[in-house]
Amino acid sequence: MPWKELKPMDQKVQMIADWQREQISITGLSQKYEVSRKTVYKWVNRYEQIGIDGLKESSRRPEVSPHQTPEEIIGLIIKEKLKNRKRGPKKIYAQLKRQYPALDIPRPSTISNWLEKNGLVEMRKKRSTVPPYTQPFIKCQSPNAVWSADYKGQFYTKNAKVCYPLTISDNYSRYLLKCVGLPGPRYEETRAVFVSAFKEYGLPRAIRIDNGSPFAGKCVGGLSRLIIWWIQLGIIPERIEKGCPEQNGRHERMHRTLKAEALDPIAKNMKKQQKQFDLFRIDYNNYRPHETLGQEPPVKYYTKSTKPYLEKPVKPEYDYSYIVRRVRSNGEIRFHSKGYFITELLDGQYVGLKMFDNDFVSIYYSFYPLGLIDMKKNKVIKKVLPMSPV
Repeated sequence: MPWKELKPMDQKVQMIADWQREQISITGLSQKYEVSRKTVYKWVNRYEQIGIDGLKESSRRPEVSPHQTPEEIIGLIIKEKLKNRKRGPKKIYAQLKRQYPALDIPRPSTISNWLEKNGLVEMRKKRSTVPPYTQPFIKCQSPNAVWSADYKGQFYTKNAKVCYPLTISDNYSRYLLKCVGLPGPRYEETRAVFVSAFKEYGLPRAIRIDNGSPFAGKCVGGLSRLIIWWIQLGIIPERIEKGCPEQNGRHERMHRTLKAEALDPIAKNMKKQQKQFDLFRIDYNNYRPHETLGQEPPVKYYTKSTKPYLEKPVKPEYDYSYIVRRVRSNGEIRFHSKGYFITELLDGQYVGLKMFDNDFVSIYYSFYPLGLIDMKKNKVIKKVLPMSPV
């Protein structure tokens, strides 16, 4: 049994006194003070070598620590953390390995310990996680296969001006193509940002969006002016299902980092806030390690598209398998001597019809399926087509 908790030093002194009187054997001392014979020998030997000070508890820390982190390395860890307080041990480890390949940088667990010892760890709230939705990511096998676009939730700058950050990213490389603060989610401003992105990076094969304005509309097929323009450019609009942001999980995860690093604190005005967005984008693309990219930055994996942007996109053409109808100014088409409302957004343009069976006809705008005509009920069905493929 161990020493009794009450005044252990007094008990050791009493034990030495009993031993010096030679009235009790080592075994007797072991039984009297409820410790092992080995412990009795230890304190007797210490007393004979050092005296009364030998009975004090000494530090168990080894005199030599070959694996102790050098002060130089600790300084680099702290310096890297202070550059960006939001970065964790894994990101710091990757940054230091890249900057100082000749140094023996300790593992993230050791870095975490040093950050905690220096008061540089912020406690985070535990998040409830959603299982990853993997199906939409199957096509993301190369840069520009799929881009994601969304408006990060609006906020007010310190001069009371509302800011809607529009973000566009490449799903394969996580490269942040655009991050622009706009006064509202309106078509003209949104299109201008996409024109800039297309001119700089070329065209993607698909763009993944939610069902909010100005990306999608409430008419047949979720068409909007933006989607119609993309289809004319040959871009596939992929609309996630309502209430399922995890289907655009990579982009949503980037938004969490954007909020932590570019909106803390919020800037005084839109001009200064845009400067923070620009600095964030440079750091995010070129320097910030990404865990799913092997702790490499997105710039290592992104290349521009080989498909150029066209100022005047080509209007849809249909082969012999389609029945082609022109959309009137009132948004209707004529088929089998009856009028069917499609959308006024396609005024003057052509849609293709394909017989699905005797009761239904599929409606297409170029390669994009819009819905069905119910021949029995003589109406258009606004069929929900999330994640619409070619």
